[in-house]
Amino acid sequence: MSRALIFPGQGAQTIGMGKALAEAYPAAKAVFDEVDEALGESLSALIWEGEQDTLTLTQNAQPALMATSLAAMRALEAEGVVLADVADYVAGHSLGEYSALAAAGAFSVADAARLLRIRGKAMQEAVPVGVGAMAALLGLDFDTAQAVAKEAAQGEVCQAANDNDPAQVVVSGHKAAVERACDIAKAKGAKRALLLPVSAPFHCALMEPAARVMAEALGQVDINRPAVPLVANVRADAVRDPSMIRALLVEQVTGSVRWRESVLWMGAQGVTEVWEVGAGKALSGMVKRIDRAIAPMTVGTPEDVQAIVAALA
Repeated sequence: MSRALIFPGQGAQTIGMGKALAEAYPAAKAVFDEVDEALGESLSALIWEGEQDTLTLTQNAQPALMATSLAAMRALEAEGVVLADVADYVAGHSLGEYSALAAAGAFSVADAARLLRIRGKAMQEAVPVGVGAMAALLGLDFDTAQAVAKEAAQGEVCQAANDNDPAQVVVSGHKAAVERACDIAKAKGAKRALLLPVSAPFHCALMEPAARVMAEALGQVDINRPAVPLVANVRADAVRDPSMIRALLVEQVTGSVRWRESVLWMGAQGVTEVWEVGAGKALSGMVKRIDRAIAPMTVGTPEDVQAIVAALA
């Protein structure tokens, strides 16, 4: 059996995530401690006892989701489940690529936390609040959604940012252009087209200032060859070369998250099972809609960890 470990992106964050893992596994708690120390603040207190609005701020949500994913990974390891032994690939949705790379040993947890804090802040500050927007177009295939974005641009930025599954594409860009895209999408038969509650227009050309910041930040961090290949968002195929990974993480800030194609590519390589490691189940739902031959499992609680251990026995 071929298996991939996949790591969630922004939107999966909830107050209390990872707390049961930290209470059940000292190795999981150590991840949160390491992230707190790397950031010089108690992010774990925000994750477990804070306000959802504060946690949802991009600069908080990104390192918080990575910490939760890595805590789940350490819990698996404490039960003797080692990534290199159970997975042929790792993949992550947007910021989830950093979680995937940290899990596969390409980054230290501390470096991943600092990079994601920088990334979150840079993405937040790249575009003044209210200038950009993102919208989910439901019920259109990718080619149609791309045509919608192109038609809606009218001299502004409007791009297909996330190709999530066969019937969900997210567009990103200038607010007026994204609003036009919603109207055009409905006229072209979209079931729904709705603006997303995000603070900035991610994965489009407006993020160029953030890409420059990340190029500099990533240039100062050691990246090791990951234990297994990363299926990269912007390429939808596997990479292991550290210099290539660095370049693709910069490109990813302004580039599309090709999640549907990534899952199809993994299926074509023989992947029949994925474990969604961290908060929520959003990616598992996408995987089911993309390729019914791939069975998803979630790893976000001590019970999930025990279920994985039992399944492997």
